[in-house]
Amino acid sequence: MRVLPEMERELADRIEGLGYELVEVRWGGSGQRPQLKLRIDRADSGPGSGVTVDECASVSRALGSWLDEYEALSRKYILEVSSPGVERPLVRGRDFDRFRGERVAVVGKDTLVGLSTRLEGEILGLEAEGSEEEAVRLRLSSGKEVSIPRSKIRKASLVFEWK
Repeated sequence: MRVLPEMERELADRIEGLGYELVEVRWGGSGQRPQLKLRIDRADSGPGSGVTVDECASVSRALGSWLDEYEALSRKYILEVSSPGVERPLVRGRDFDRFRGERVAVVGKDTLVGLSTRLEGEILGLEAEGSEEEAVRLRLSSGKEVSIPRSKIRKASLVFEWK
């Protein structure tokens, strides 16, 4: 089962009403026993200062009664609410602005900017190209700055650095 756009919007609104943001929605399991995996965060958190296990449990309890009544969802669903982790996925455009200055790994659908399918660098932010398509601006370890159209990105996540 795939998340219905209206269901994802409602989940995001309900989670926001609880004081958090919806980072990512993933489905697993089967039609008979679907598994709904939600990653949540605080809207103002930075790397290393995310949500706690108790906060995830609280959000899970708050969503349970609404999900129990959701007609398109099997009664035998499994709900998993977690933090995005130290290598937080960057899903929305605002994520790239929010984590400006942090190290990120970007995986492309194909080769990115003629270099590789996977690039790591410092996020310089989000920009609109001449075609008004959003692009992620990165500074690679070589010092070279590149712009990667978001439509070419398969996934992006923060890179945890041991200190």
